[in-house]
Amino acid sequence: MEKLEPIQYLWKDRKRILGLPLSFTRYSLSEDRLFLETGLLNLHTEEIILYRVRDLSLKMRFWQRVFGVGSVIVQSSDKTTPILELESIKQPREVKEMIYRQVEAMKEARRMRLGEMLDDHDCSHAEQDEQEE
Repeated sequence: MEKLEPIQYLWKDRKRILGLPLSFTRYSLSEDRLFLETGLLNLHTEEIILYRVRDLSLKMRFWQRVFGVGSVIVQSSDKTTPILELESIKQPREVKEMIYRQVEAMKEARRMRLGEMLDDHDCSHAEQDEQEE
């Protein structure tokens, strides 16, 4: 069995209460996925593949602004988690921008891979047509 490399995270934070990371809700962003992990003894993990993200928005209530936190709302085409709220995180504007850039990079990479597959498929048909002539 081949050994898997650990996931490299670009960003990690916890849901904050009064500006302090006192909760058991953790958020993390890797190159291609956004993770939500909840629980202390019983862990539950949700993940969204970044190319499925449709929209990002920022919410900063008054009490969040007082404590220097905010929430980023991620809307996606994911079946199990169509809306994921990264609630009460530090530097929400910067995190939203980081997620946006990763989403765009993953969508571009996916378009390139799909384009390569289509080009390969078109080339094989062209080669078959030439052989038939």
